[in-house]
Amino acid sequence: MSIFMTNRRAALGAMGTGAALLALASGTETLAQTNVSFAPQSTGPLADLSRRLAAIPRRRSFTTVPFMVTQPAQWDKEAADLVLSYRYRSLQMWENSDLAGPWLNLMREAVNGQVFAHGNPDFLAVSATHGTAHLALFAQPMWEKYRLGALTGGKFTGNTFATPQAAVSPRDDLQNLAGYYGPANNNIATLQQRGAVFIACHDSIHAIARAIHANADFAGTSPDVIAADLTNNLVPGAVLVPSVVAFIVELRRAGFTYSKGN
Repeated sequence: MSIFMTNRRAALGAMGTGAALLALASGTETLAQTNVSFAPQSTGPLADLSRRLAAIPRRRSFTTVPFMVTQPAQWDKEAADLVLSYRYRSLQMWENSDLAGPWLNLMREAVNGQVFAHGNPDFLAVSATHGTAHLALFAQPMWEKYRLGALTGGKFTGNTFATPQAAVSPRDDLQNLAGYYGPANNNIATLQQRGAVFIACHDSIHAIARAIHANADFAGTSPDVIAADLTNNLVPGAVLVPSVVAFIVELRRAGFTYSKGN
Protein backbone atom coordinates (compact mmCIF):
# COMPACT_ATOMS: atom_id res chain seq x y z
CA MET A 1 0.00 0.00 0.00
CA SER A 2 2.87 2.31 -0.65
CA ILE A 3 3.01 5.40 -2.84
CA PHE A 4 6.60 6.45 -2.17
CA MET A 5 7.72 8.68 0.62
CA THR A 6 5.66 11.76 -0.14
CA ASN A 7 2.26 10.20 0.19
CA ARG A 8 2.54 6.49 0.85
CA ARG A 9 -0.54 4.50 1.75
CA ALA A 10 -2.73 7.44 1.11
CA ALA A 11 -3.38 5.91 -2.26
CA LEU A 12 -5.47 3.13 -0.86
CA GLY A 13 -8.55 5.27 -1.22
CA ALA A 14 -11.78 4.96 0.66
CA MET A 15 -12.98 1.79 2.28
CA GLY A 16 -15.36 -0.45 0.51
CA THR A 17 -18.26 0.12 -1.68
CA GLY A 18 -20.37 -2.60 -0.16
CA ALA A 19 -20.41 -6.29 0.74
CA ALA A 20 -21.07 -9.27 -1.49
CA LEU A 21 -22.38 -12.41 0.15
CA LEU A 22 -21.18 -15.90 -0.63
CA ALA A 23 -23.16 -18.80 0.84
CA LEU A 24 -21.29 -21.70 2.42
CA ALA A 25 -22.14 -25.22 1.40
CA SER A 26 -23.30 -25.98 4.94
CA GLY A 27 -26.02 -23.35 4.68
CA THR A 28 -25.44 -22.34 8.29
CA GLU A 29 -23.61 -19.11 7.54
CA THR A 30 -22.50 -16.87 4.73
CA LEU A 31 -19.26 -15.10 4.02
CA ALA A 32 -19.32 -11.33 3.61
CA GLN A 33 -16.72 -9.96 1.22
CA THR A 34 -15.34 -6.52 2.01
CA ASN A 35 -14.35 -4.46 -1.01
CA VAL A 36 -11.58 -1.88 -0.79
CA SER A 37 -10.80 0.71 -3.45
CA PHE A 38 -7.22 1.35 -4.52
CA ALA A 39 -5.73 4.24 -6.46
CA PRO A 40 -3.88 3.19 -9.65
CA GLN A 41 -0.46 3.98 -8.17
CA SER A 42 -0.91 1.63 -5.21
CA THR A 43 1.93 -0.87 -5.44
CA GLY A 44 4.13 -2.97 -3.21
CA PRO A 45 3.70 -5.83 -0.75
CA LEU A 46 1.37 -3.98 1.63
CA ALA A 47 -0.94 -2.95 -1.21
CA ASP A 48 -0.96 -6.57 -2.34
CA LEU A 49 -1.74 -7.79 1.19
CA SER A 50 -4.62 -5.34 1.51
CA ARG A 51 -6.09 -6.39 -1.82
CA ARG A 52 -5.82 -10.04 -0.95
CA LEU A 53 -7.41 -9.46 2.47
CA ALA A 54 -10.27 -7.55 0.88
CA ALA A 55 -10.88 -10.47 -1.49
CA ILE A 56 -11.16 -13.03 1.31
CA PRO A 57 -14.79 -13.40 2.43
CA ARG A 58 -15.55 -12.99 6.13
CA ARG A 59 -17.96 -15.17 8.11
CA ARG A 60 -20.78 -12.81 9.02
CA SER A 61 -24.11 -14.62 8.93
CA PHE A 62 -24.26 -16.59 12.15
CA THR A 63 -27.48 -17.28 14.00
CA THR A 64 -25.72 -18.39 17.16
CA VAL A 65 -22.11 -18.78 18.32
CA PRO A 66 -20.80 -20.71 21.33
CA PHE A 67 -18.82 -19.42 24.28
CA MET A 68 -15.64 -20.95 22.86
CA VAL A 69 -14.98 -21.40 19.15
CA THR A 70 -12.82 -24.31 18.05
CA GLN A 71 -13.50 -24.79 14.33
CA PRO A 72 -12.13 -22.72 11.41
CA ALA A 73 -15.68 -22.24 10.11
CA GLN A 74 -16.41 -20.16 13.22
CA TRP A 75 -13.84 -17.43 12.53
CA ASP A 76 -11.83 -15.73 9.75
CA LYS A 77 -8.99 -18.24 9.67
CA GLU A 78 -8.04 -17.62 6.03
CA ALA A 79 -7.69 -13.86 6.52
CA ALA A 80 -5.85 -14.33 9.82
CA ASP A 81 -3.39 -16.74 8.19
CA LEU A 82 -2.75 -14.22 5.43
CA VAL A 83 -1.85 -11.54 7.99
CA LEU A 84 0.51 -13.98 9.71
CA SER A 85 2.18 -14.80 6.40
CA TYR A 86 3.12 -11.17 5.63
CA ARG A 87 6.86 -10.64 5.56
CA TYR A 88 8.53 -7.25 5.83
CA ARG A 89 11.38 -5.72 7.79
CA SER A 90 9.04 -3.66 9.97
CA LEU A 91 5.95 -5.19 11.64
CA GLN A 92 4.11 -3.99 14.74
CA MET A 93 1.26 -5.41 16.78
CA TRP A 94 -0.68 -3.21 19.19
CA GLU A 95 -2.56 -4.77 22.08
CA ASN A 96 -5.53 -2.41 22.44
CA SER A 97 -7.99 -2.99 25.29
CA ASP A 98 -9.18 0.42 26.55
CA LEU A 99 -11.71 2.23 24.38
CA ALA A 100 -10.92 5.58 26.00
CA GLY A 101 -7.16 5.17 25.65
CA PRO A 102 -4.83 6.69 23.02
CA TRP A 103 -4.57 3.55 20.92
CA LEU A 104 -5.72 4.99 17.57
CA ASN A 105 -3.46 8.01 18.01
CA LEU A 106 -0.48 5.80 18.80
CA MET A 107 -1.12 3.60 15.79
CA ARG A 108 -1.36 6.66 13.53
CA GLU A 109 1.89 8.02 14.94
CA ALA A 110 3.61 4.68 14.39
CA VAL A 111 2.47 4.50 10.77
CA ASN A 112 3.54 8.10 10.13
CA GLY A 113 6.92 7.58 11.72
CA GLN A 114 7.68 4.29 10.03
CA VAL A 115 6.63 5.50 6.60
CA PHE A 116 7.81 9.09 6.48
CA ALA A 117 10.76 9.10 8.90
CA HIS A 118 12.18 5.58 8.82
CA GLY A 119 11.53 4.85 5.17
CA ASN A 120 9.40 1.72 5.61
CA PRO A 121 6.52 2.28 3.16
CA ASP A 122 5.18 -1.25 3.55
CA PHE A 123 5.11 -1.20 7.35
CA LEU A 124 2.18 -3.24 8.71
CA ALA A 125 0.44 -2.24 11.94
CA VAL A 126 -2.01 -4.71 13.47
CA SER A 127 -4.51 -3.92 16.22
CA ALA A 128 -5.04 -6.88 18.54
CA THR A 129 -8.35 -5.53 19.82
CA HIS A 130 -10.13 -6.74 22.95
CA GLY A 131 -11.68 -5.45 26.17
CA THR A 132 -13.69 -2.24 25.91
CA ALA A 133 -11.68 -1.18 22.84
CA HIS A 134 -13.57 -3.91 21.01
CA LEU A 135 -16.71 -1.78 21.13
CA ALA A 136 -15.11 0.33 18.37
CA LEU A 137 -15.29 -2.68 16.05
CA PHE A 138 -19.09 -2.85 16.10
CA ALA A 139 -21.10 -0.95 13.50
CA GLN A 140 -23.20 1.97 14.73
CA PRO A 141 -26.52 0.06 14.51
CA MET A 142 -25.21 -2.33 17.18
CA TRP A 143 -24.46 0.62 19.45
CA GLU A 144 -28.04 1.73 19.06
CA LYS A 145 -29.68 -1.71 19.25
CA TYR A 146 -27.81 -2.90 22.35
CA ARG A 147 -27.12 0.51 23.95
CA LEU A 148 -23.43 -0.15 23.96
CA GLY A 149 -22.78 3.32 25.32
CA ALA A 150 -23.98 2.05 28.70
CA LEU A 151 -20.99 -0.31 28.76
CA THR A 152 -18.73 2.75 28.64
CA GLY A 153 -20.40 4.34 31.64
CA GLY A 154 -22.03 6.79 29.29
CA LYS A 155 -18.71 8.28 28.24
CA PHE A 156 -19.43 7.41 24.61
CA THR A 157 -22.87 7.31 23.04
CA GLY A 158 -21.91 6.13 19.56
CA ASN A 159 -19.11 4.66 17.52
CA THR A 160 -17.03 7.73 16.74
CA PHE A 161 -13.92 5.59 16.34
CA ALA A 162 -14.57 4.01 12.95
CA THR A 163 -15.38 7.01 10.75
CA PRO A 164 -12.84 9.30 9.02
CA GLN A 165 -12.74 13.00 9.69
CA ALA A 166 -14.74 14.95 7.13
CA ALA A 167 -12.97 16.94 4.40
CA VAL A 168 -9.57 15.24 4.66
CA SER A 169 -7.58 13.74 1.80
CA PRO A 170 -4.45 11.60 1.37
CA ARG A 171 -3.11 14.58 -0.57
CA ASP A 172 -3.12 16.74 2.58
CA ASP A 173 0.11 18.33 3.75
CA LEU A 174 1.90 15.98 6.14
CA GLN A 175 2.27 18.85 8.63
CA ASN A 176 -1.45 19.69 8.69
CA LEU A 177 -2.66 18.77 12.18
CA ALA A 178 -6.26 18.77 10.99
CA GLY A 179 -5.46 16.79 7.84
CA TYR A 180 -5.41 13.16 6.81
CA TYR A 181 -2.18 12.38 8.68
CA GLY A 182 -2.89 14.48 11.76
CA PRO A 183 -4.35 13.74 15.21
CA ALA A 184 -7.76 15.08 14.21
CA ASN A 185 -8.09 12.06 11.91
CA ASN A 186 -7.56 9.20 14.35
CA ASN A 187 -9.95 6.48 13.23
CA ILE A 188 -10.16 2.86 12.16
CA ALA A 189 -11.21 3.46 8.55
CA THR A 190 -8.27 5.75 7.73
CA LEU A 191 -5.78 3.40 9.35
CA GLN A 192 -7.25 0.56 7.31
CA GLN A 193 -6.85 2.64 4.16
CA ARG A 194 -3.21 3.03 5.11
CA GLY A 195 -2.76 -0.72 5.50
CA ALA A 196 -3.46 -1.38 9.18
CA VAL A 197 -5.41 -4.51 10.09
CA PHE A 198 -7.87 -4.67 12.97
CA ILE A 199 -8.23 -8.06 14.65
CA ALA A 200 -11.56 -8.79 16.30
CA CYS A 201 -11.82 -11.16 19.27
CA HIS A 202 -14.56 -13.76 19.65
CA ASP A 203 -13.92 -14.06 23.38
CA SER A 204 -14.44 -10.32 23.81
CA ILE A 205 -17.55 -10.41 21.65
CA HIS A 206 -19.08 -13.14 23.79
CA ALA A 207 -18.13 -11.34 27.00
CA ILE A 208 -19.82 -8.18 25.71
CA ALA A 209 -22.85 -10.25 24.73
CA ARG A 210 -23.07 -11.63 28.26
CA ALA A 211 -22.90 -8.10 29.66
CA ILE A 212 -25.75 -7.09 27.35
CA HIS A 213 -27.75 -10.18 28.37
CA ALA A 214 -27.43 -9.11 32.01
CA ASN A 215 -29.59 -6.09 31.18
CA ALA A 216 -33.23 -6.94 31.89
CA ASP A 217 -34.27 -5.59 28.50
CA PHE A 218 -32.16 -8.26 26.76
CA ALA A 219 -32.48 -11.09 29.26
CA GLY A 220 -34.82 -12.95 26.92
CA THR A 221 -32.11 -13.31 24.26
CA SER A 222 -29.30 -15.75 24.88
CA PRO A 223 -25.71 -14.49 24.93
CA ASP A 224 -24.92 -16.88 22.06
CA VAL A 225 -27.50 -15.20 19.85
CA ILE A 226 -26.43 -11.69 20.84
CA ALA A 227 -22.81 -12.62 20.17
CA ALA A 228 -23.77 -13.87 16.71
CA ASP A 229 -25.52 -10.59 15.95
CA LEU A 230 -22.50 -8.58 17.10
CA THR A 231 -20.18 -10.77 15.03
CA ASN A 232 -22.32 -10.28 11.94
CA ASN A 233 -22.01 -6.52 12.39
CA LEU A 234 -18.30 -6.00 12.82
CA VAL A 235 -16.87 -3.02 10.96
CA PRO A 236 -15.82 -3.80 7.36
CA GLY A 237 -12.38 -5.31 7.02
CA ALA A 238 -12.09 -6.63 10.59
CA VAL A 239 -10.48 -10.06 10.93
CA LEU A 240 -12.17 -12.30 13.51
CA VAL A 241 -10.04 -14.69 15.58
CA PRO A 242 -11.07 -16.99 18.46
CA SER A 243 -9.08 -15.12 21.11
CA VAL A 244 -6.94 -12.03 20.66
CA VAL A 245 -4.72 -12.85 23.63
CA ALA A 246 -4.04 -16.23 22.02
CA PHE A 247 -3.51 -14.65 18.59
CA ILE A 248 -0.88 -12.31 20.05
CA VAL A 249 1.31 -15.40 20.46
CA GLU A 250 0.91 -16.17 16.75
CA LEU A 251 1.71 -12.58 15.81
CA ARG A 252 4.86 -12.61 17.94
CA ARG A 253 5.93 -15.88 16.36
CA ALA A 254 5.42 -14.30 12.92
CA GLY A 255 7.83 -11.48 13.79
CA PHE A 256 5.55 -8.67 14.96
CA THR A 257 6.96 -6.31 17.58
CA TYR A 258 4.65 -6.09 20.61
CA SER A 259 3.36 -2.69 21.73
CA LYS A 260 0.70 -1.82 24.29
CA GLY A 261 -1.80 0.73 23.03
CA ASN A 262 -3.20 1.62 26.46
